[in-house]
Amino acid sequence: MPDLTDTPDHELVRQMRAGTAAAFQALYRRHQGPLFRFALLRCGAEATAADVVQDTFMALLTGSIQFDPLKGALGPFLFGVARNLILKHEAARQRYARLPGEDEDDEPDLASDAAEPLDQLLGQETADAVRRALGQLAPHYRDVLILYELHELSYLEIAQICQVDLGTVRSRLSRARSQLAKRLLAHRSGAPA
Repeated sequence: MPDLTDTPDHELVRQMRAGTAAAFQALYRRHQGPLFRFALLRCGAEATAADVVQDTFMALLTGSIQFDPLKGALGPFLFGVARNLILKHEAARQRYARLPGEDEDDEPDLASDAAEPLDQLLGQETADAVRRALGQLAPHYRDVLILYELHELSYLEIAQICQVDLGTVRSRLSRARSQLAKRLLAHRSGAPA
């Protein structure tokens, strides 16, 4: 198998469309992790996040989405596709009422790799608090915060992904940070957010 690690995304997409399986594998290895982390933080369920990533890559592979390298980089484009799939999933989920006794998808395991059991417990508690606080943010705030803070995308890239103006990205990020800080402070003090 050829080494495609330094091959630009647009060239890998071209090769993939020409039938080169190694090009698809290289794209998947390069973008799967960040997409999964975004989807997991955005929707809070590992199974849903995995489905979103799979559907994103299947759409790229089958050509049902058309990436144009002249309009921007592949990474932000894939984040936009994943975000749209999450929005569709949420809309579909809201249409159906939960049956009594039905559980949510399994909670993600975000425990730290600390050696001490107490460190692991505290790390898990902190991760759970952040995940819960993120989950309480409105989706449009959550999207901007995750894409900017965790994936280090630019305001312009986020504006394209979320299909909003640059000023809207700035204001949503500011509000998201403020709301997240309030929720985490409330968690720390034990008061309701």
